[in-house]
Amino acid sequence: MTSQRTARLAALCVLPAVLVLSGAAAPATAGEKAYQINLNQLNGSQSKGTAMLSLNGTRLTVKIESEGLVPGQPHAQHLHGSTDGHDFQCPDASADTDGDGIINNTEATVHYGDINISLTTEGDTSPKSGLAVDRMPKADAQGNLSYERTIPVSQDVVDHIKDLHIVQHGIDPNGNKKYDFGAGKSELDPKLPQEATAPADCGIVEGAAVGSIPVGGVETGGGAPTSDEGPGALVGAGGLACVAVAGALALKRRRRSTAAAETTEQSAA
Repeated sequence: MTSQRTARLAALCVLPAVLVLSGAAAPATAGEKAYQINLNQLNGSQSKGTAMLSLNGTRLTVKIESEGLVPGQPHAQHLHGSTDGHDFQCPDASADTDGDGIINNTEATVHYGDINISLTTEGDTSPKSGLAVDRMPKADAQGNLSYERTIPVSQDVVDHIKDLHIVQHGIDPNGNKKYDFGAGKSELDPKLPQEATAPADCGIVEGAAVGSIPVGGVETGGGAPTSDEGPGALVGAGGLACVAVAGALALKRRRRSTAAAETTEQSAA
């Protein structure tokens, strides 16, 4: 029985070393980065909200909670900006260069840049879906909108996420709670009213790692404190402990064997 226990212990002692040396130990999880965006009204829309951008590798999760939008209407929304180092910002009233009282999307694009990602509810998220109104989220009867989607992005987006801004479109200047042609046709698509494509709110990234999401370990209460010692030191410590225990068992076994032999000799005498 003792022999079997010693053999099992030896096997357990070998296992940690094998796991570390073979790379089978639990890998370190890359930290997820999160950025906050506060959405502020444009065109007197009275809309506002908060968005969170979370990056895990090249997967981007976008969460938006906004209010004051046109009730029951779809709101095109995008990540605008640049991935080549240009610094775009949200526009102010001076962007209304034609003086018609509405900052249209063409006037605003000078400030916040072209569409980089279309924040649709499903399907394509490229700039080609910028006016895919049928796949954009709708505000509820109170003008509130909740959105969440995780999408794959390019490494350029990952590297320049702080240069991108969220813009939600769709305003109701005449207050009839729907889109109409009272403000004319959209300069982007004459089949759509200007109200449907004019920007309602805009926000830029407030700062790097705002509200960073903890991933494993002590931060989330899911693990033990980390050690400054490397895997080799851990294996060494574990190996020494195993050797000590195994040695004690072996010594105990030898003592029992010696005692048994002495008893046999005494009986024979």
